[in-house]
Amino acid sequence: MSERSYGRAADGLRPVEIEPGFVRPAAGSALISMGETRVICTASVQESVPRWLLGRGRGWVTAEYGMLPASTGARKQRDITTGRADGRSVEIQRLIGRALRGVVDFKALGERTIYVDCDVLQADGGTRCASITGGMVALELAIGGLLERGAIERTPLTETVAAVSCGVVDGVPLLDLDYSEDATAEVDANVVMTGDGGLVEVQATAERTPLSRAHLDALLALAAGGIERLRAAQREAVAAGS
Repeated sequence: MSERSYGRAADGLRPVEIEPGFVRPAAGSALISMGETRVICTASVQESVPRWLLGRGRGWVTAEYGMLPASTGARKQRDITTGRADGRSVEIQRLIGRALRGVVDFKALGERTIYVDCDVLQADGGTRCASITGGMVALELAIGGLLERGAIERTPLTETVAAVSCGVVDGVPLLDLDYSEDATAEVDANVVMTGDGGLVEVQATAERTPLSRAHLDALLALAAGGIERLRAAQREAVAAGS
């Protein structure tokens, strides 16, 4: 196996930076960088809910995901020009929404919706994981604003979530794959976990050889260690942005 980017070990994350308040008009926002992958995450609060939730005293959290045209080098056509979101974007934004909703008490949120928008500035692998990790920071900051102005009595957050990619490359389990590793991986996975270590979702695909139980256990252990470090970065960003 060739040397990894940034000279990191198999269990190493790419350099992580989360800049809170990157988009000032948003209720909550963050620019997350994981190596060369950069995503702007914003949270917007709307004092209404989807029609199917009206009158139930519950709120909602949803997400949208998109990639800027030059984010991958070769220009990606904007969804608006085709009239619909591409299948990959839809699948990713559903994952982001599920991950964030998994740690929200909708009764405590009240009848309001928080939209988390994740826009990829630059993609070098792991954009969905960066979106979840940065989106959580934006969501926490938006909820902090609701608490500060007395719009809600208690936090609706029951936990936090973060996500990281991992995979098997040349037979070796690796954490936080960049694009070159992801493109050659025998197995690639995206793991979403809560701050206390609970699994929210695992997406794993064997590209060439079946995924063994031993390799799955190794990947989950790598992910748990990485997410613990990502959670520390999230805490620092929320504290700085509050």
